[in-house]
Amino acid sequence: MEEETTKKQIMFRGKTIDELKKLDVREFAKFLASRERKYVLRHFNEIEDFITRAKKKMAKNKPIKTHLRDLAVVPEMVGMKLHIHNGRNFLAIEVTGEMLGHKFGEFAPTRAKTKHGKAGMGATKGSKAKAKK
Repeated sequence: MEEETTKKQIMFRGKTIDELKKLDVREFAKFLASRERKYVLRHFNEIEDFITRAKKKMAKNKPIKTHLRDLAVVPEMVGMKLHIHNGRNFLAIEVTGEMLGHKFGEFAPTRAKTKHGKAGMGATKGSKAKAKK
């Protein structure tokens, strides 16, 4: 039996990640849906600046921390390990091919999931009456 050493290629709109990494940010925008394309074309300078700063930090083995929750994920970011601020702390996230076109904020939720449990003491009038016994 031969072992399968080939990994599944991640495709985005018919292109592999390697093919997309060769493209400029503005050329990649052509593969996005209209709203994401409009954002990337208007903010390509910010995206390119972030990538250059991130690569410098990666070279120094420093964590890439950011408050930029509205920045779109482009192919050059695939494989980066980012720490995205959620309003209270930084959440560690590794950028994958499925994240292309989405924004950082989608991967660092700002609100915790609601946990519904029993009512505590003083939550209702009935609990006050039980407490006095």
